[in-house]
Amino acid sequence: MAEAQARILVVDDERPIRRFLSTSLSAHGYQVFEAVDGPAALAAVIDCRPDLIILDLGLPGMDGVQVTRRLREWTALPIIILSVRDQEGDKIAALDAGADDYVTKPFGIGELLARMRAALRRLGAPGAEPIFTVGGLSVDLGRRLVNVSGQEVQLTPTEYDLLRVLVTHAGKVLTHPHLLREVWGAGYTEDVHTLRVNISNLRRKIEPDPSRPAYIVTEPGVGYRLRAEPEN
Repeated sequence: MAEAQARILVVDDERPIRRFLSTSLSAHGYQVFEAVDGPAALAAVIDCRPDLIILDLGLPGMDGVQVTRRLREWTALPIIILSVRDQEGDKIAALDAGADDYVTKPFGIGELLARMRAALRRLGAPGAEPIFTVGGLSVDLGRRLVNVSGQEVQLTPTEYDLLRVLVTHAGKVLTHPHLLREVWGAGYTEDVHTLRVNISNLRRKIEPDPSRPAYIVTEPGVGYRLRAEPEN
């Protein structure tokens, strides 16, 4: 989706934050709408038909997690949480409620824009070819082929399934329980050690430097995210 066409709903009860985001995002070609609380946000989604929501957690009355749950009852619209709360529990609650990503205040506008581009790319992904490419990494979901810098990489079935889940949600933070449930099943949602071992093995095969991952990013205490675009 082209940036100039994207409609963004900013939900925050702090007027200076809304003003800053509206000015910054408008300068990058986005059309920005605003809401000050949860009920106003739910109404604006229907009235303004945004392509993406930037949502504060600490809203009066109905907080951001509640708003996310309400929205997920009927829409898959990308939701990026923007909050001063940096506790792992808050991040996990928001992501498990259905948020796509989580950015902690204070934040750099460049980082937020990159997260937005990744979320909007997922929005337009269903009609695309089943080949994911970022940097030197290419994953052909149709043929189950993985290439790094033009060379085919052999993965175990579990490693491939893990990479496939990350690819199909590229740019989105996936919690440990989510990844474990998707790859190993509902009975393994607490087995974080198994997940970390497989992530480590996967990184050794696809990362240029496994000690400084370029593709699979760790979200400390929360989960992992596959970059949807190269590092700057």
